[in-house]
Amino acid sequence: MGHGPAVKLGKDNASGYKTRLGIIMFIVYTLSYAVFVGINAVKPSLMQTIVAGQTLAVLYGFFLIVFALVLAVIYNRMCNAAEARLNR
Repeated sequence: MGHGPAVKLGKDNASGYKTRLGIIMFIVYTLSYAVFVGINAVKPSLMQTIVAGQTLAVLYGFFLIVFALVLAVIYNRMCNAAEARLNR
């Protein structure tokens, strides 16, 4: 009983663009996270600062989560647009 792919996959002309975009976004997020870790390692008292009723550590942590989701949506939209443009 052979199960083949559900769709026929051809050459993806946007793969180079998607790879570069993914690497750039990965580096941006990694730098954002590295700053978070660096602050916690070098000056943890800074993360105890209260901002809008929460510590900076909590707010920065939530920012990192939301930032990752925003980057994912941007990546998806940009890749879909590139595929539509380059894979006609």
